[in-house]
Amino acid sequence: MLAQSIENNSNDSISRTFWRYTLPAIAAMLVNGLYQIVDGIFIGHYIGYEGLAAINMAWPVIYFMVGFGIMIGMGSGSLLSIQRGKGDTSAAPTILTTSLLSMLALAVASSAILSILSTFFLEAQGGAGTTLVMAQDYISVFSWGTAITIIASALPLLIRNDESPNIATGLMVLGAFINIALDYLLIGVFEFGLLGAAIATITAQLTVCILGLVYFCSRISNISWPSKFRYFNASFAKQIVLLGSSSLFMYLYTSFVFALHNRLFIEYGTPLTVGAFAIVGYLMVLYYLVSEGIAEGLQPPVSYYYGAEQHANINKMLKLSIKVTLIAGTSWILLLNAIPETMVKLFNSSDSELIATAVDGIRMHLFAMPLDGFIVLSSVYFMATNQGVKALVIACGNMLIQLPFLMILPKFFGVDGVWMAMPISNIALCLIVVPLVWLDVKARARKFGPTTTEAVIATA
Repeated sequence: MLAQSIENNSNDSISRTFWRYTLPAIAAMLVNGLYQIVDGIFIGHYIGYEGLAAINMAWPVIYFMVGFGIMIGMGSGSLLSIQRGKGDTSAAPTILTTSLLSMLALAVASSAILSILSTFFLEAQGGAGTTLVMAQDYISVFSWGTAITIIASALPLLIRNDESPNIATGLMVLGAFINIALDYLLIGVFEFGLLGAAIATITAQLTVCILGLVYFCSRISNISWPSKFRYFNASFAKQIVLLGSSSLFMYLYTSFVFALHNRLFIEYGTPLTVGAFAIVGYLMVLYYLVSEGIAEGLQPPVSYYYGAEQHANINKMLKLSIKVTLIAGTSWILLLNAIPETMVKLFNSSDSELIATAVDGIRMHLFAMPLDGFIVLSSVYFMATNQGVKALVIACGNMLIQLPFLMILPKFFGVDGVWMAMPISNIALCLIVVPLVWLDVKARARKFGPTTTEAVIATA
């Protein structure tokens, strides 16, 4: 059980607990990211920059569905861990069924939105001609598979919070391998284009859904199913949405910002620039998945520590998470700048103009990438400590603070200004988020007595 695995208060135990939850979470995020990245590799090599531009326009449209799943998964997972930290395991079945019913309701709304507005969203990003048609092919599959995408996004998070992080990771690994195999067949062999990529992804997600639901109905799960319990609890649903809303806004932020970048790259550049942005985005997503995995690995033990009122352990976990996040981001930036052409050629090795544009994008777009990881970590930290409003403020701020930079910089620097808007906005937002985290840690020290609090942030 969760309490047995993290109850020791020593520094060694904190480190073991951190890696026990973080490594499977990172692996799960990277595996989950393979759905998107492998699609990009096959599309870049078999279709070219127009296919990359099309899928880069399609992803912002369907990303909000993934966001709904992550919102429910993170929110209900946090609630499960907090209740267990308090010693209450009886609420787990109701929390799980409440989250599933909430996801089905969101799936119905998402399907309606995609069916009615997907073409409008694509055209708003500058989609036209062949690019628009290919993007429509991709989205058409997801318009009827919304429930599959949402539930597949949430179930691994719930399984991880059910004290089975390795099963959650294994489930996502299986889905990724299915996606890769089907991508090869449907894109490379049968030449179904972006339609094939979408079918491959939805099939892999369906596998994750079925096996994830089987897990919760089996004896492997730590949830005990009584003969009678409430299938839906409005209070739990409200808490789940509040706790997970910051994660939803992170995905909405990603969706909105990618869509706006696509529009501006079309306006100040060409479809080839959008294709280059897609490649840079895939390379950025690799670190983003690692940082989000660190944040998700942080959440279950910190939520437990919060429920058990072990506040010194919260600070130790936060310190370690910040260090790993910043070190990982810095290392990835150094690697990308050391061999940029090699990294870009993973997605296209024949178009010299596309490669050169993507290399320039790496240098201008990713120099502040570790700060993006810190922002994600901070939002999840507040969510895990039952401060959903602060988590939501950070998530919303991440979206809003970037808008003025995207509106102003391109007018003076053209396409280079579009590339530089995100890293500059990350620097600006960190000037707000760092003090917010610092003050929260110091407030806990004053309220709950002497801890290693001051050293936590000072040495991180």
